[in-house]
Amino acid sequence: METVLNELAGDPVMAWQVIALRLAGAIVLTGLIGMERELVDKSAGLRTHMLIGLAACLYSLVMLSVLDMTREHGAHIRADPIRLIEAVTQGVAFLAAGLIIFARGEVRGLTTGAGMWLAGAVGLACGLGLWLLAAMATGLALVIIRFLKALERALGTRAGRGDRG
Repeated sequence: METVLNELAGDPVMAWQVIALRLAGAIVLTGLIGMERELVDKSAGLRTHMLIGLAACLYSLVMLSVLDMTREHGAHIRADPIRLIEAVTQGVAFLAAGLIIFARGEVRGLTTGAGMWLAGAVGLACGLGLWLLAAMATGLALVIIRFLKALERALGTRAGRGDRG
């Protein structure tokens, strides 16, 4: 029984409170981006963005654990942290590409797809404990998505008249 409990508890690289904070932070920050998309009734909204951020954060935490294992086991484990970023980027890009459509001479879904891609990056940053970076990127994203759209409308640009993002 003790072996099972040890297996379930694991030997995390950081305290469970830090892990919980990073996971929750990814959910909250990416939820803000998703909420904006939800408010304008886009197909990928709150839950989608939160799940993307949570997954990216989890991948970061797993990577930190694998890197810690390499210290413990030496050359028996090969770890390349850059591959994590590539994998998350490719995975989210695949999801985002499914949202982007070209119909009747217009491209739709670009802004939502870009928001999903950003949610992956914010989740990675949260998982790595890069809080300032994650918070600043989220704030800037909300300014770009929400407030620049109003500016585009005021200026009468193409995106302001018919943005389908």
